Amino acid sequence: MIAYLDTNAVIRLADGRQHPGSRETIRLIERADLLISPMVVLELELLHEIGRIKLSARDIQSKIEHELDVHVCELPFVQVVQAARDEKWTRDPFDRLIVAHAKINGLAPLLSADEQIARHYARTLW
Repeated sequence: MIAYLDTNAVIRLADGRQHPGSRETIRLIERADLLISPMVVLELELLHEIGRIKLSARDIQSKIEHELDVHVCELPFVQVVQAARDEKWTRDPFDRLIVAHAKINGLAPLLSADEQIARHYARTLW
């Protein structure tokens, strides 16, 4: 089974913070092959550039790859963008593409604390 992490989930896991989510979410983190959208990497770098997070995207990506075996999804970007066009519930391009990645990869679970994402993507867990 695969599952995707949104940006906030990656930040929490990279910081080593305990996950506040449900038992189901914790089990999924422990058992699933965890993926992130390339958009998560870009959003992490933008957050670093504006001072909202300390580590660069490169450092966070390296940390989660080595410590948690999280990998960047390699689905063709054009397919993800085509799916993201249908995500009209938000104007946030990051959220559109992150949700689209999970949707087109078999409606994979998406670990996210974002309530708006949860309202619009039924496979969201936290």
